Amino acid sequence: MLRSPIFYLLIFLSFLSCQEKKAASVKSDKSRAYGDTLQQKAVDYFKKSNYNSAFYYFNKSKIAFETNKDSANIVFNLIQMANIQQINGDYYGSKETLTEALPYSKNDYNYTAAINNLFGIAYKELSLYSDAVFYYNEAIKNSADESAKLSPLNNIAVIYTQQKKYDQAIHILESLLRKKQITDKSKNRFLDNLGFAYFKKGEKEKGLMLMSKSLNLREQSSDSYGSIASYLHIAEYYAKTDSQKFNQYALHAYQTATDLNSIDERLDALSLLIIKGQNFKTSEYARKFVFLNDSILKIRNNYKNKFAKIKYDSKKEKDENQKLRLEKAENLVALKDAENERNIFIASFVAFILLLVYLKKQYDNRNRIKNIKIAYDTETRIAKDIHDGIANDVFHAITYTQTQPLTNENNKENLLQKLDSIYSRVRGISRENNDIDTGSNFPKNLKEMLSTYNNSQTNVIINGVEKINWDSVEDLKKIAIQRVLHELMVNMKKHSQAPVVSIKFNTNSNSLLIDYSDNGKGCEKSKIIKNGLQNMENRILAIKGTITFETEPDKGFKVKITMPK
Repeated sequence: MLRSPIFYLLIFLSFLSCQEKKAASVKSDKSRAYGDTLQQKAVDYFKKSNYNSAFYYFNKSKIAFETNKDSANIVFNLIQMANIQQINGDYYGSKETLTEALPYSKNDYNYTAAINNLFGIAYKELSLYSDAVFYYNEAIKNSADESAKLSPLNNIAVIYTQQKKYDQAIHILESLLRKKQITDKSKNRFLDNLGFAYFKKGEKEKGLMLMSKSLNLREQSSDSYGSIASYLHIAEYYAKTDSQKFNQYALHAYQTATDLNSIDERLDALSLLIIKGQNFKTSEYARKFVFLNDSILKIRNNYKNKFAKIKYDSKKEKDENQKLRLEKAENLVALKDAENERNIFIASFVAFILLLVYLKKQYDNRNRIKNIKIAYDTETRIAKDIHDGIANDVFHAITYTQTQPLTNENNKENLLQKLDSIYSRVRGISRENNDIDTGSNFPKNLKEMLSTYNNSQTNVIINGVEKINWDSVEDLKKIAIQRVLHELMVNMKKHSQAPVVSIKFNTNSNSLLIDYSDNGKGCEKSKIIKNGLQNMENRILAIKGTITFETEPDKGFKVKITMPK
């Protein structure tokens, strides 16, 4: 079975499409692996508190994951970057980073909760308490489990205490302490904050009891960083009632914060000693506060500038890379288009060749059927000619020999004439269906074929055959002339029954002219095609000639043929 050429073209184009998809998949896998490597580097630097390098590699990893639109890894990197900014006091910068992260966290509640919690911390540190509470509540809504809600609830309680909403703060903290899933560290933080809220509300003894309990538990568990908050809260409790204990706890907070290099807590302790302390060292604490505050501001401003520069440089690099990728993509598209055009040309050429083979096979098949039909029609016509003409003449000759004595010279002569006529007609039929000799014998054979129809009933007059330079006439035209003239003679015998037939050959500088006429019955001009003369017209038109018919009933039949030499 010969398939359509379009089938092979579609197979070829499908193969090209599969190759393109495979290349895109490989590129995506490489981008993901590169992003993972950068992210691990960032995590390692973060663990070592090398925040500048950690921020740089988290940002690089985010850009790598943007290539294949890996939302989960993009938002993870952005959250870590915002966290680093908050650790270094860049709260405005962290808000920008968190805003960038939000669109990537829509399908993950854990990430959304983390982002809102960090927003809350940023607004709290910027003293925008209402905004902070709003984002802490959003974090609680998005938290997937109860344990994730504890930290933002505690932060809300701390803000309520600062806003003097003590009952609300106490209600939240007491509910937190009843939770089963809290850790010891969290429990100690909640106890301290609850005691501080009671103290601020005016229930001082209860407040001191809870704060002291929290401090004891923190010291027993070696939670030095947590102890700083307890020292500061208890110091504030004694600020107006016991200056010695106030100094003791405030200095404990300052010394522990210094040991842990916790700048904000050192500043909080110095601030407390300056504002509420009553001793000769107040001015010394003030100098330390100013020096430390100036230093930390410089460091944090330096971090802010570094973070901003990392983001700016990465954006600039991303834009430049995007531009280069765009130019490269345009070049690749141009090359791809050229390659596709070439491939399509090759595919089209192959399809064209297959189409030619297909059409050739169809053409050969039609010609085979046509040749079979022609052979059948020829055989039928030969059989009819033999039956209608020669068989009858042979039958008459046989009857003549049976009824007439052949000893009579006249009878014998008549029989010989009949047999000679039969022989001539057989030769005519043979010439008609044999290959036509277009060589030097063509004019002789043509004249003999026409003379075959010359008998006692019809006088065939042939003029001008010898005038034509037949060597200058193409073979196809010679064949067409003999076939057409033979069909005219057959038509004459069958239909016209003309006593006289005239065939004249002539020529001029450009054309060969043939005039046929007979004085037979003629016919209606509209019936010419029905009489089988359409085939003559087709033959003449095929060699760029013209043929015209002129006839009327009882006025004979005329044909004029003109063809280029």
